Amino acid sequence: MPTHLTRPVLIYDGDCSFCRTWVGFWQSLTGDALEYLPLQQASERFPDVSVEDCLKAVQFITNEGRFSGAEGVCRFLAGVPGYSWLFWCYRFLPGFAFIANVVYRFIANHRSPAFRFTRALWGSTVRRSEYHVASEIFSRALAIIYAVAFFSFLLQARGLVGSEGILPARAFLEAVYQQLGPAAMWRLPTLFWWGNADVTILSIAAGGGALAFVSLLTKPHSLWQRFVFVLLWAYYLSIVNAGQVFMSYQWDWLLVEVGFLAIFLKPVSSRVWLFRWLLFRLIFESGIVKLLSHDPTWHNLTALNFHYWTQPIPTPLAWYMNLLPEWFQKLSVVVVFIVELALPFLIFAPRRLKQLAGFGIIALQSLIILTGNYTFFNLLTIALCLFLYDDAFFARWKLKPKPATSPASAPGHSKWPTRRLFPRSAAESNRPPKPVATGLLWAVIVFLSAIDLGGLIGKVPQPFTNAASQISQFGIVNRYGLFAVMTTQRMEIQIEASADGEKWEPYLFHYKPGPLNRALPWVEPHQPRLDWQMWFAALGNARQNPWFVNTLVGLLRGSKPVNGLFAQLPLAGATPKLIRASVYEYHFTTWDEHSKTGNYWKREYKGLYFPAVGIRAGQ
Repeated sequence: MPTHLTRPVLIYDGDCSFCRTWVGFWQSLTGDALEYLPLQQASERFPDVSVEDCLKAVQFITNEGRFSGAEGVCRFLAGVPGYSWLFWCYRFLPGFAFIANVVYRFIANHRSPAFRFTRALWGSTVRRSEYHVASEIFSRALAIIYAVAFFSFLLQARGLVGSEGILPARAFLEAVYQQLGPAAMWRLPTLFWWGNADVTILSIAAGGGALAFVSLLTKPHSLWQRFVFVLLWAYYLSIVNAGQVFMSYQWDWLLVEVGFLAIFLKPVSSRVWLFRWLLFRLIFESGIVKLLSHDPTWHNLTALNFHYWTQPIPTPLAWYMNLLPEWFQKLSVVVVFIVELALPFLIFAPRRLKQLAGFGIIALQSLIILTGNYTFFNLLTIALCLFLYDDAFFARWKLKPKPATSPASAPGHSKWPTRRLFPRSAAESNRPPKPVATGLLWAVIVFLSAIDLGGLIGKVPQPFTNAASQISQFGIVNRYGLFAVMTTQRMEIQIEASADGEKWEPYLFHYKPGPLNRALPWVEPHQPRLDWQMWFAALGNARQNPWFVNTLVGLLRGSKPVNGLFAQLPLAGATPKLIRASVYEYHFTTWDEHSKTGNYWKREYKGLYFPAVGIRAGQ
């Protein structure tokens, strides 16, 4: 055996399809830092290495000696970026070496089935997965979603949190500061601490929308785009934290979390893994909360019997979906559970199973888009699914990454110096792989995410939850899970005004149910936030929703921003002397009822939600 090698050598069976496939993959990672030699060509250079040994296991030869089987593979992987942890585990983690050897022997003895298995899960070739196309499309999609979110809020900002709005941001921040003192700026991070007048609120919303378009035009992953993403994250976090109940939806916090991760996005597996982890939590938590809630409609598969007509703002297609037979509705619930509880685990599987998970999740989100107006939530979820598809997948549609400008990126060339990869010194091999900044980021985010998920499925030690709560207000990690409990009734609040206490006229909302014959709307990705909050208010009473009382006060005072949140005002737009709220139970009409009346809804009066009130002059 040679006493000195210029580079390590991996000897493999050149007649084995399984071996050739995986050697091609590893060679794409290491380039010319390692020599790959078929055993059929190794006898002259390495006469001491028998053919029998090579047929049983790969042989990894370095200046330190010859290593075979699982140990040889782990030592070889010690020099491959992203895989060095395996060698450390092999040497120091109890039981790891034993399991690695058992798995290696099993695969070595069944290489033909292993090759078929590889082709089924990875395709005809196994290659290094890169995500240039997915990352670029995602960056553009995120910019568009940011623009929609900012401009949607801009249209309603003054009426919701402006100085004459329902929940003025200035009063809210003053109350928080009085309670927490200087710590308030940490516990509730928002740029509105340094200005919360209407002009500031509108400037942040409009500025965020403008920055989103700037991001859309900038080069993906560039320093400039990262800077813009930092501003977008800070701007939207500011709006969410100051928006109170109107900005407390899961998709608002999802956009904050995704926006934070986007700051560090690079088209490599080690970075896109964070987006996959977020997608897993988002989908899996949405499924697990349905089981943990012990809601009978989910357990007996009748949830979709109610969903289409009880959701906040149904689409026209929801009315038709509600007419489908019972067996179809139950089957649909089963499909929801499969997508939300089983498919998320495929997110971490080989590439073809990842793609299967992506297709299933995208199909479910598309059906939700067609049947319900859930703002940008489903669009953002679909955007996250992009990271389940590598450049090889998009190549079939002639979507290819831009050509590399550096020779280090060329095929067969390793951008990592050979002396850095091989061999590793004994001292270096005795310690875990050196952490880097991105590694620390992964650790923090995954750790906090696990704590958050642990809140759903088990008890987490108090010190850990305390640490997580200290940064929860930054939206880096959040809890998700829609429709844990399915509503089985639809109560609608109708606000009514009167000039004399005898004749009452209703306020007409833009999109939520009101007139029985009004066509169901398409409003996504815009979110009419007062319409949405009225849906939640109907689940309780006025005492549980103080913002509702503020809404009535704003209408009695003739606040133009609050009036602007409605599609049509009563009393020809005059300021009312009295105002009240009635509650009705709504339900979709049947096909026959719709044919006869043209109505999409039928309703039954249930009583007063809030009694008639007025305000004295000057109040």
